[in-house]
Amino acid sequence: MADHTLVFIVLGLTLSAFVWGRFRYDLVALTALLGSVILGLVPGEQAFLGFGHPAVITVAAVLVLSRGFERSGVVDVIAEQVLRVGDRLVLQLIALTGTVVVLSGFMNNVGALALLLPVAMRLAREHDTSPSFLLMPLAFGSLLGGLTTLIGTPPNIIISSYRGSITGENFGMFSFFPVGAVVAVVGLLFIVLVGWRLVPQRAGKASTEEMFDTANYLVEVKVDEDSKAVGWSLRELQHELEETIPVLAVVRDEKRRAGHAFLGALREGDILLVEAGPEEMKLLEDKAGLRLGIDPKEEEAEGEEGRTNSEEGRDGRGDERSKDKDGDEASSAQDRNSGQSASDSNPAQADRREGGEQEKAKEKKKNKKPGVDTKGLELVEAVVRNDSMMVNRTVTQLRLHNQFGLHLVAVARDGSRLKQRLRDIRFRAGDVLLLQGGESNLTESLTTLGCLPLANRNLTIGQPRMLVVSVLIFAAAIAAMLFDVLPAAVALSVAALLSLLVGVLPLREGYQALDGPVIVLLAAMIPVGQALETSGGAALIAENLLVFGVDWPIVVTLVALFLLAMLLSNVINNAAAAVLMAPIAASLASGFDVSPDAFLMVVAVSASCAFLTPIGHQSNTLVMGPGGYRFGDYWKFGLPLSLLVLVVAIPMILLVWPL
Repeated sequence: MADHTLVFIVLGLTLSAFVWGRFRYDLVALTALLGSVILGLVPGEQAFLGFGHPAVITVAAVLVLSRGFERSGVVDVIAEQVLRVGDRLVLQLIALTGTVVVLSGFMNNVGALALLLPVAMRLAREHDTSPSFLLMPLAFGSLLGGLTTLIGTPPNIIISSYRGSITGENFGMFSFFPVGAVVAVVGLLFIVLVGWRLVPQRAGKASTEEMFDTANYLVEVKVDEDSKAVGWSLRELQHELEETIPVLAVVRDEKRRAGHAFLGALREGDILLVEAGPEEMKLLEDKAGLRLGIDPKEEEAEGEEGRTNSEEGRDGRGDERSKDKDGDEASSAQDRNSGQSASDSNPAQADRREGGEQEKAKEKKKNKKPGVDTKGLELVEAVVRNDSMMVNRTVTQLRLHNQFGLHLVAVARDGSRLKQRLRDIRFRAGDVLLLQGGESNLTESLTTLGCLPLANRNLTIGQPRMLVVSVLIFAAAIAAMLFDVLPAAVALSVAALLSLLVGVLPLREGYQALDGPVIVLLAAMIPVGQALETSGGAALIAENLLVFGVDWPIVVTLVALFLLAMLLSNVINNAAAAVLMAPIAASLASGFDVSPDAFLMVVAVSASCAFLTPIGHQSNTLVMGPGGYRFGDYWKFGLPLSLLVLVVAIPMILLVWPL
């Protein structure tokens, strides 16, 4: 079997696995690489050269620098200004989307979105705006902003490196700017003026209380003298229940202790604040002897109060009858004017009627759910990222409480709370979680799990000195790239190293900033993409495209190339799309005997136009849960935006990069 046929089989299976989504894309890419080595398509000694490829190193350095910007407070200063725009939706869109467009040009676009997502949620809550109007424009803006510079998005880095491999000269830091800036500005105007109107409104999901309806699930249960739970720790309680029922707080001696930090044994009189529905309440009563936290003395007092009220009611009626006998003219006139019936004037019937009303009131009071004070609970919302270790795993498998010190309180998907038991839920990318944990380790735990917090950001965490230092380090790296002092990969790596050395970013957070799945994806797919070229597969695809395009102007072929790369980027990772389409674009340029620059630029722009599906880019997935979007919502907004980018980008590419 010919090598190019084997490459097509490997790529076909790889793309099918990407679309299926059952396995993580980094595992799929690594399988494709090893399969190519076994089939002889990639030499064994070159299998892992991708991990040292300049494009991979550049992406890693940008991820570290992006985290440094967050840590130093650069973005917090910007976000603080965004929060001042007021309650007009158009101004909110301009501020949020415009800011993310600018930020995405100089840092990882997913990182830029992650920093402004909590700001958008806070705006929606403070001004009673549906977050669905803000979040999809924000995600699309992050993709548009990445078009403007070399480091804005991985496809630009990949295309630049590929150009260097075939021409000996990479694209520069701002080589993408003339085309990318025009496309980004036009796209921003479309989003602000028209695009947001194409987004379906998902009302009432802007706050934790509305999304999770928390108050209806929080109840207080009491440890009585005969409760089985006396002497148990909370861990032993969960083990006996064989169920994930989060204990948010333990009240003892009128002092409330957070459940995640309570390590002692339960005593008689303790009150537990738990997240429980009817089934869980029955489980707590049957297996632990816990019941709703109403003290028997309080019940007796309530009974005494009810009897006292009843007696007062009868005394009142006796007094009223006495007044009637004494000839109280005002009372008699009022009775006559009210049209009092004969049956109402009968004392026996009146007593029975009032007794019935008291029984109804007592029953209503009995069934009424006790109020729960949630003040001071450390609850935080977080969205599950595509690369999260939580994806397709349950809370039991993750051991959230034992290993990470977190209680899972509730899960929302597609904008509404899931009603199934917590232990049965397998998490998906885009799920919104309501978690409880200690403030000291909450950030670290969420980072390790691969979750993005949606809580209100503290806009004063940055240190002014580090803010200035981080900007100066980054500016020096950009200058070194512009004046060809250092290659991009080296300049940005030096900047990342300096950020770690001077303390802009702790070393541990620097390693956490490295997006492992993206790094593995790029490193694995680069040799596979080279195999597509060396086997003749790219040339074969280009020849077939040339056959159809020989009678048409080159611009038609560019449009077809744009559409093909754009569709590919909406079903697989955009970096993988750029890796696969770059050799095809170069082969097309060679077939037409023209400069490859225009064809490569078409791939760079189109690979970042993943506006049609929530799985095409992490930015789209991250806003799906908080915005309450459904899969089909994206193309309604994304299709006209994609066509607009096509119409604007092709003429600009031909103007800036003539054939």
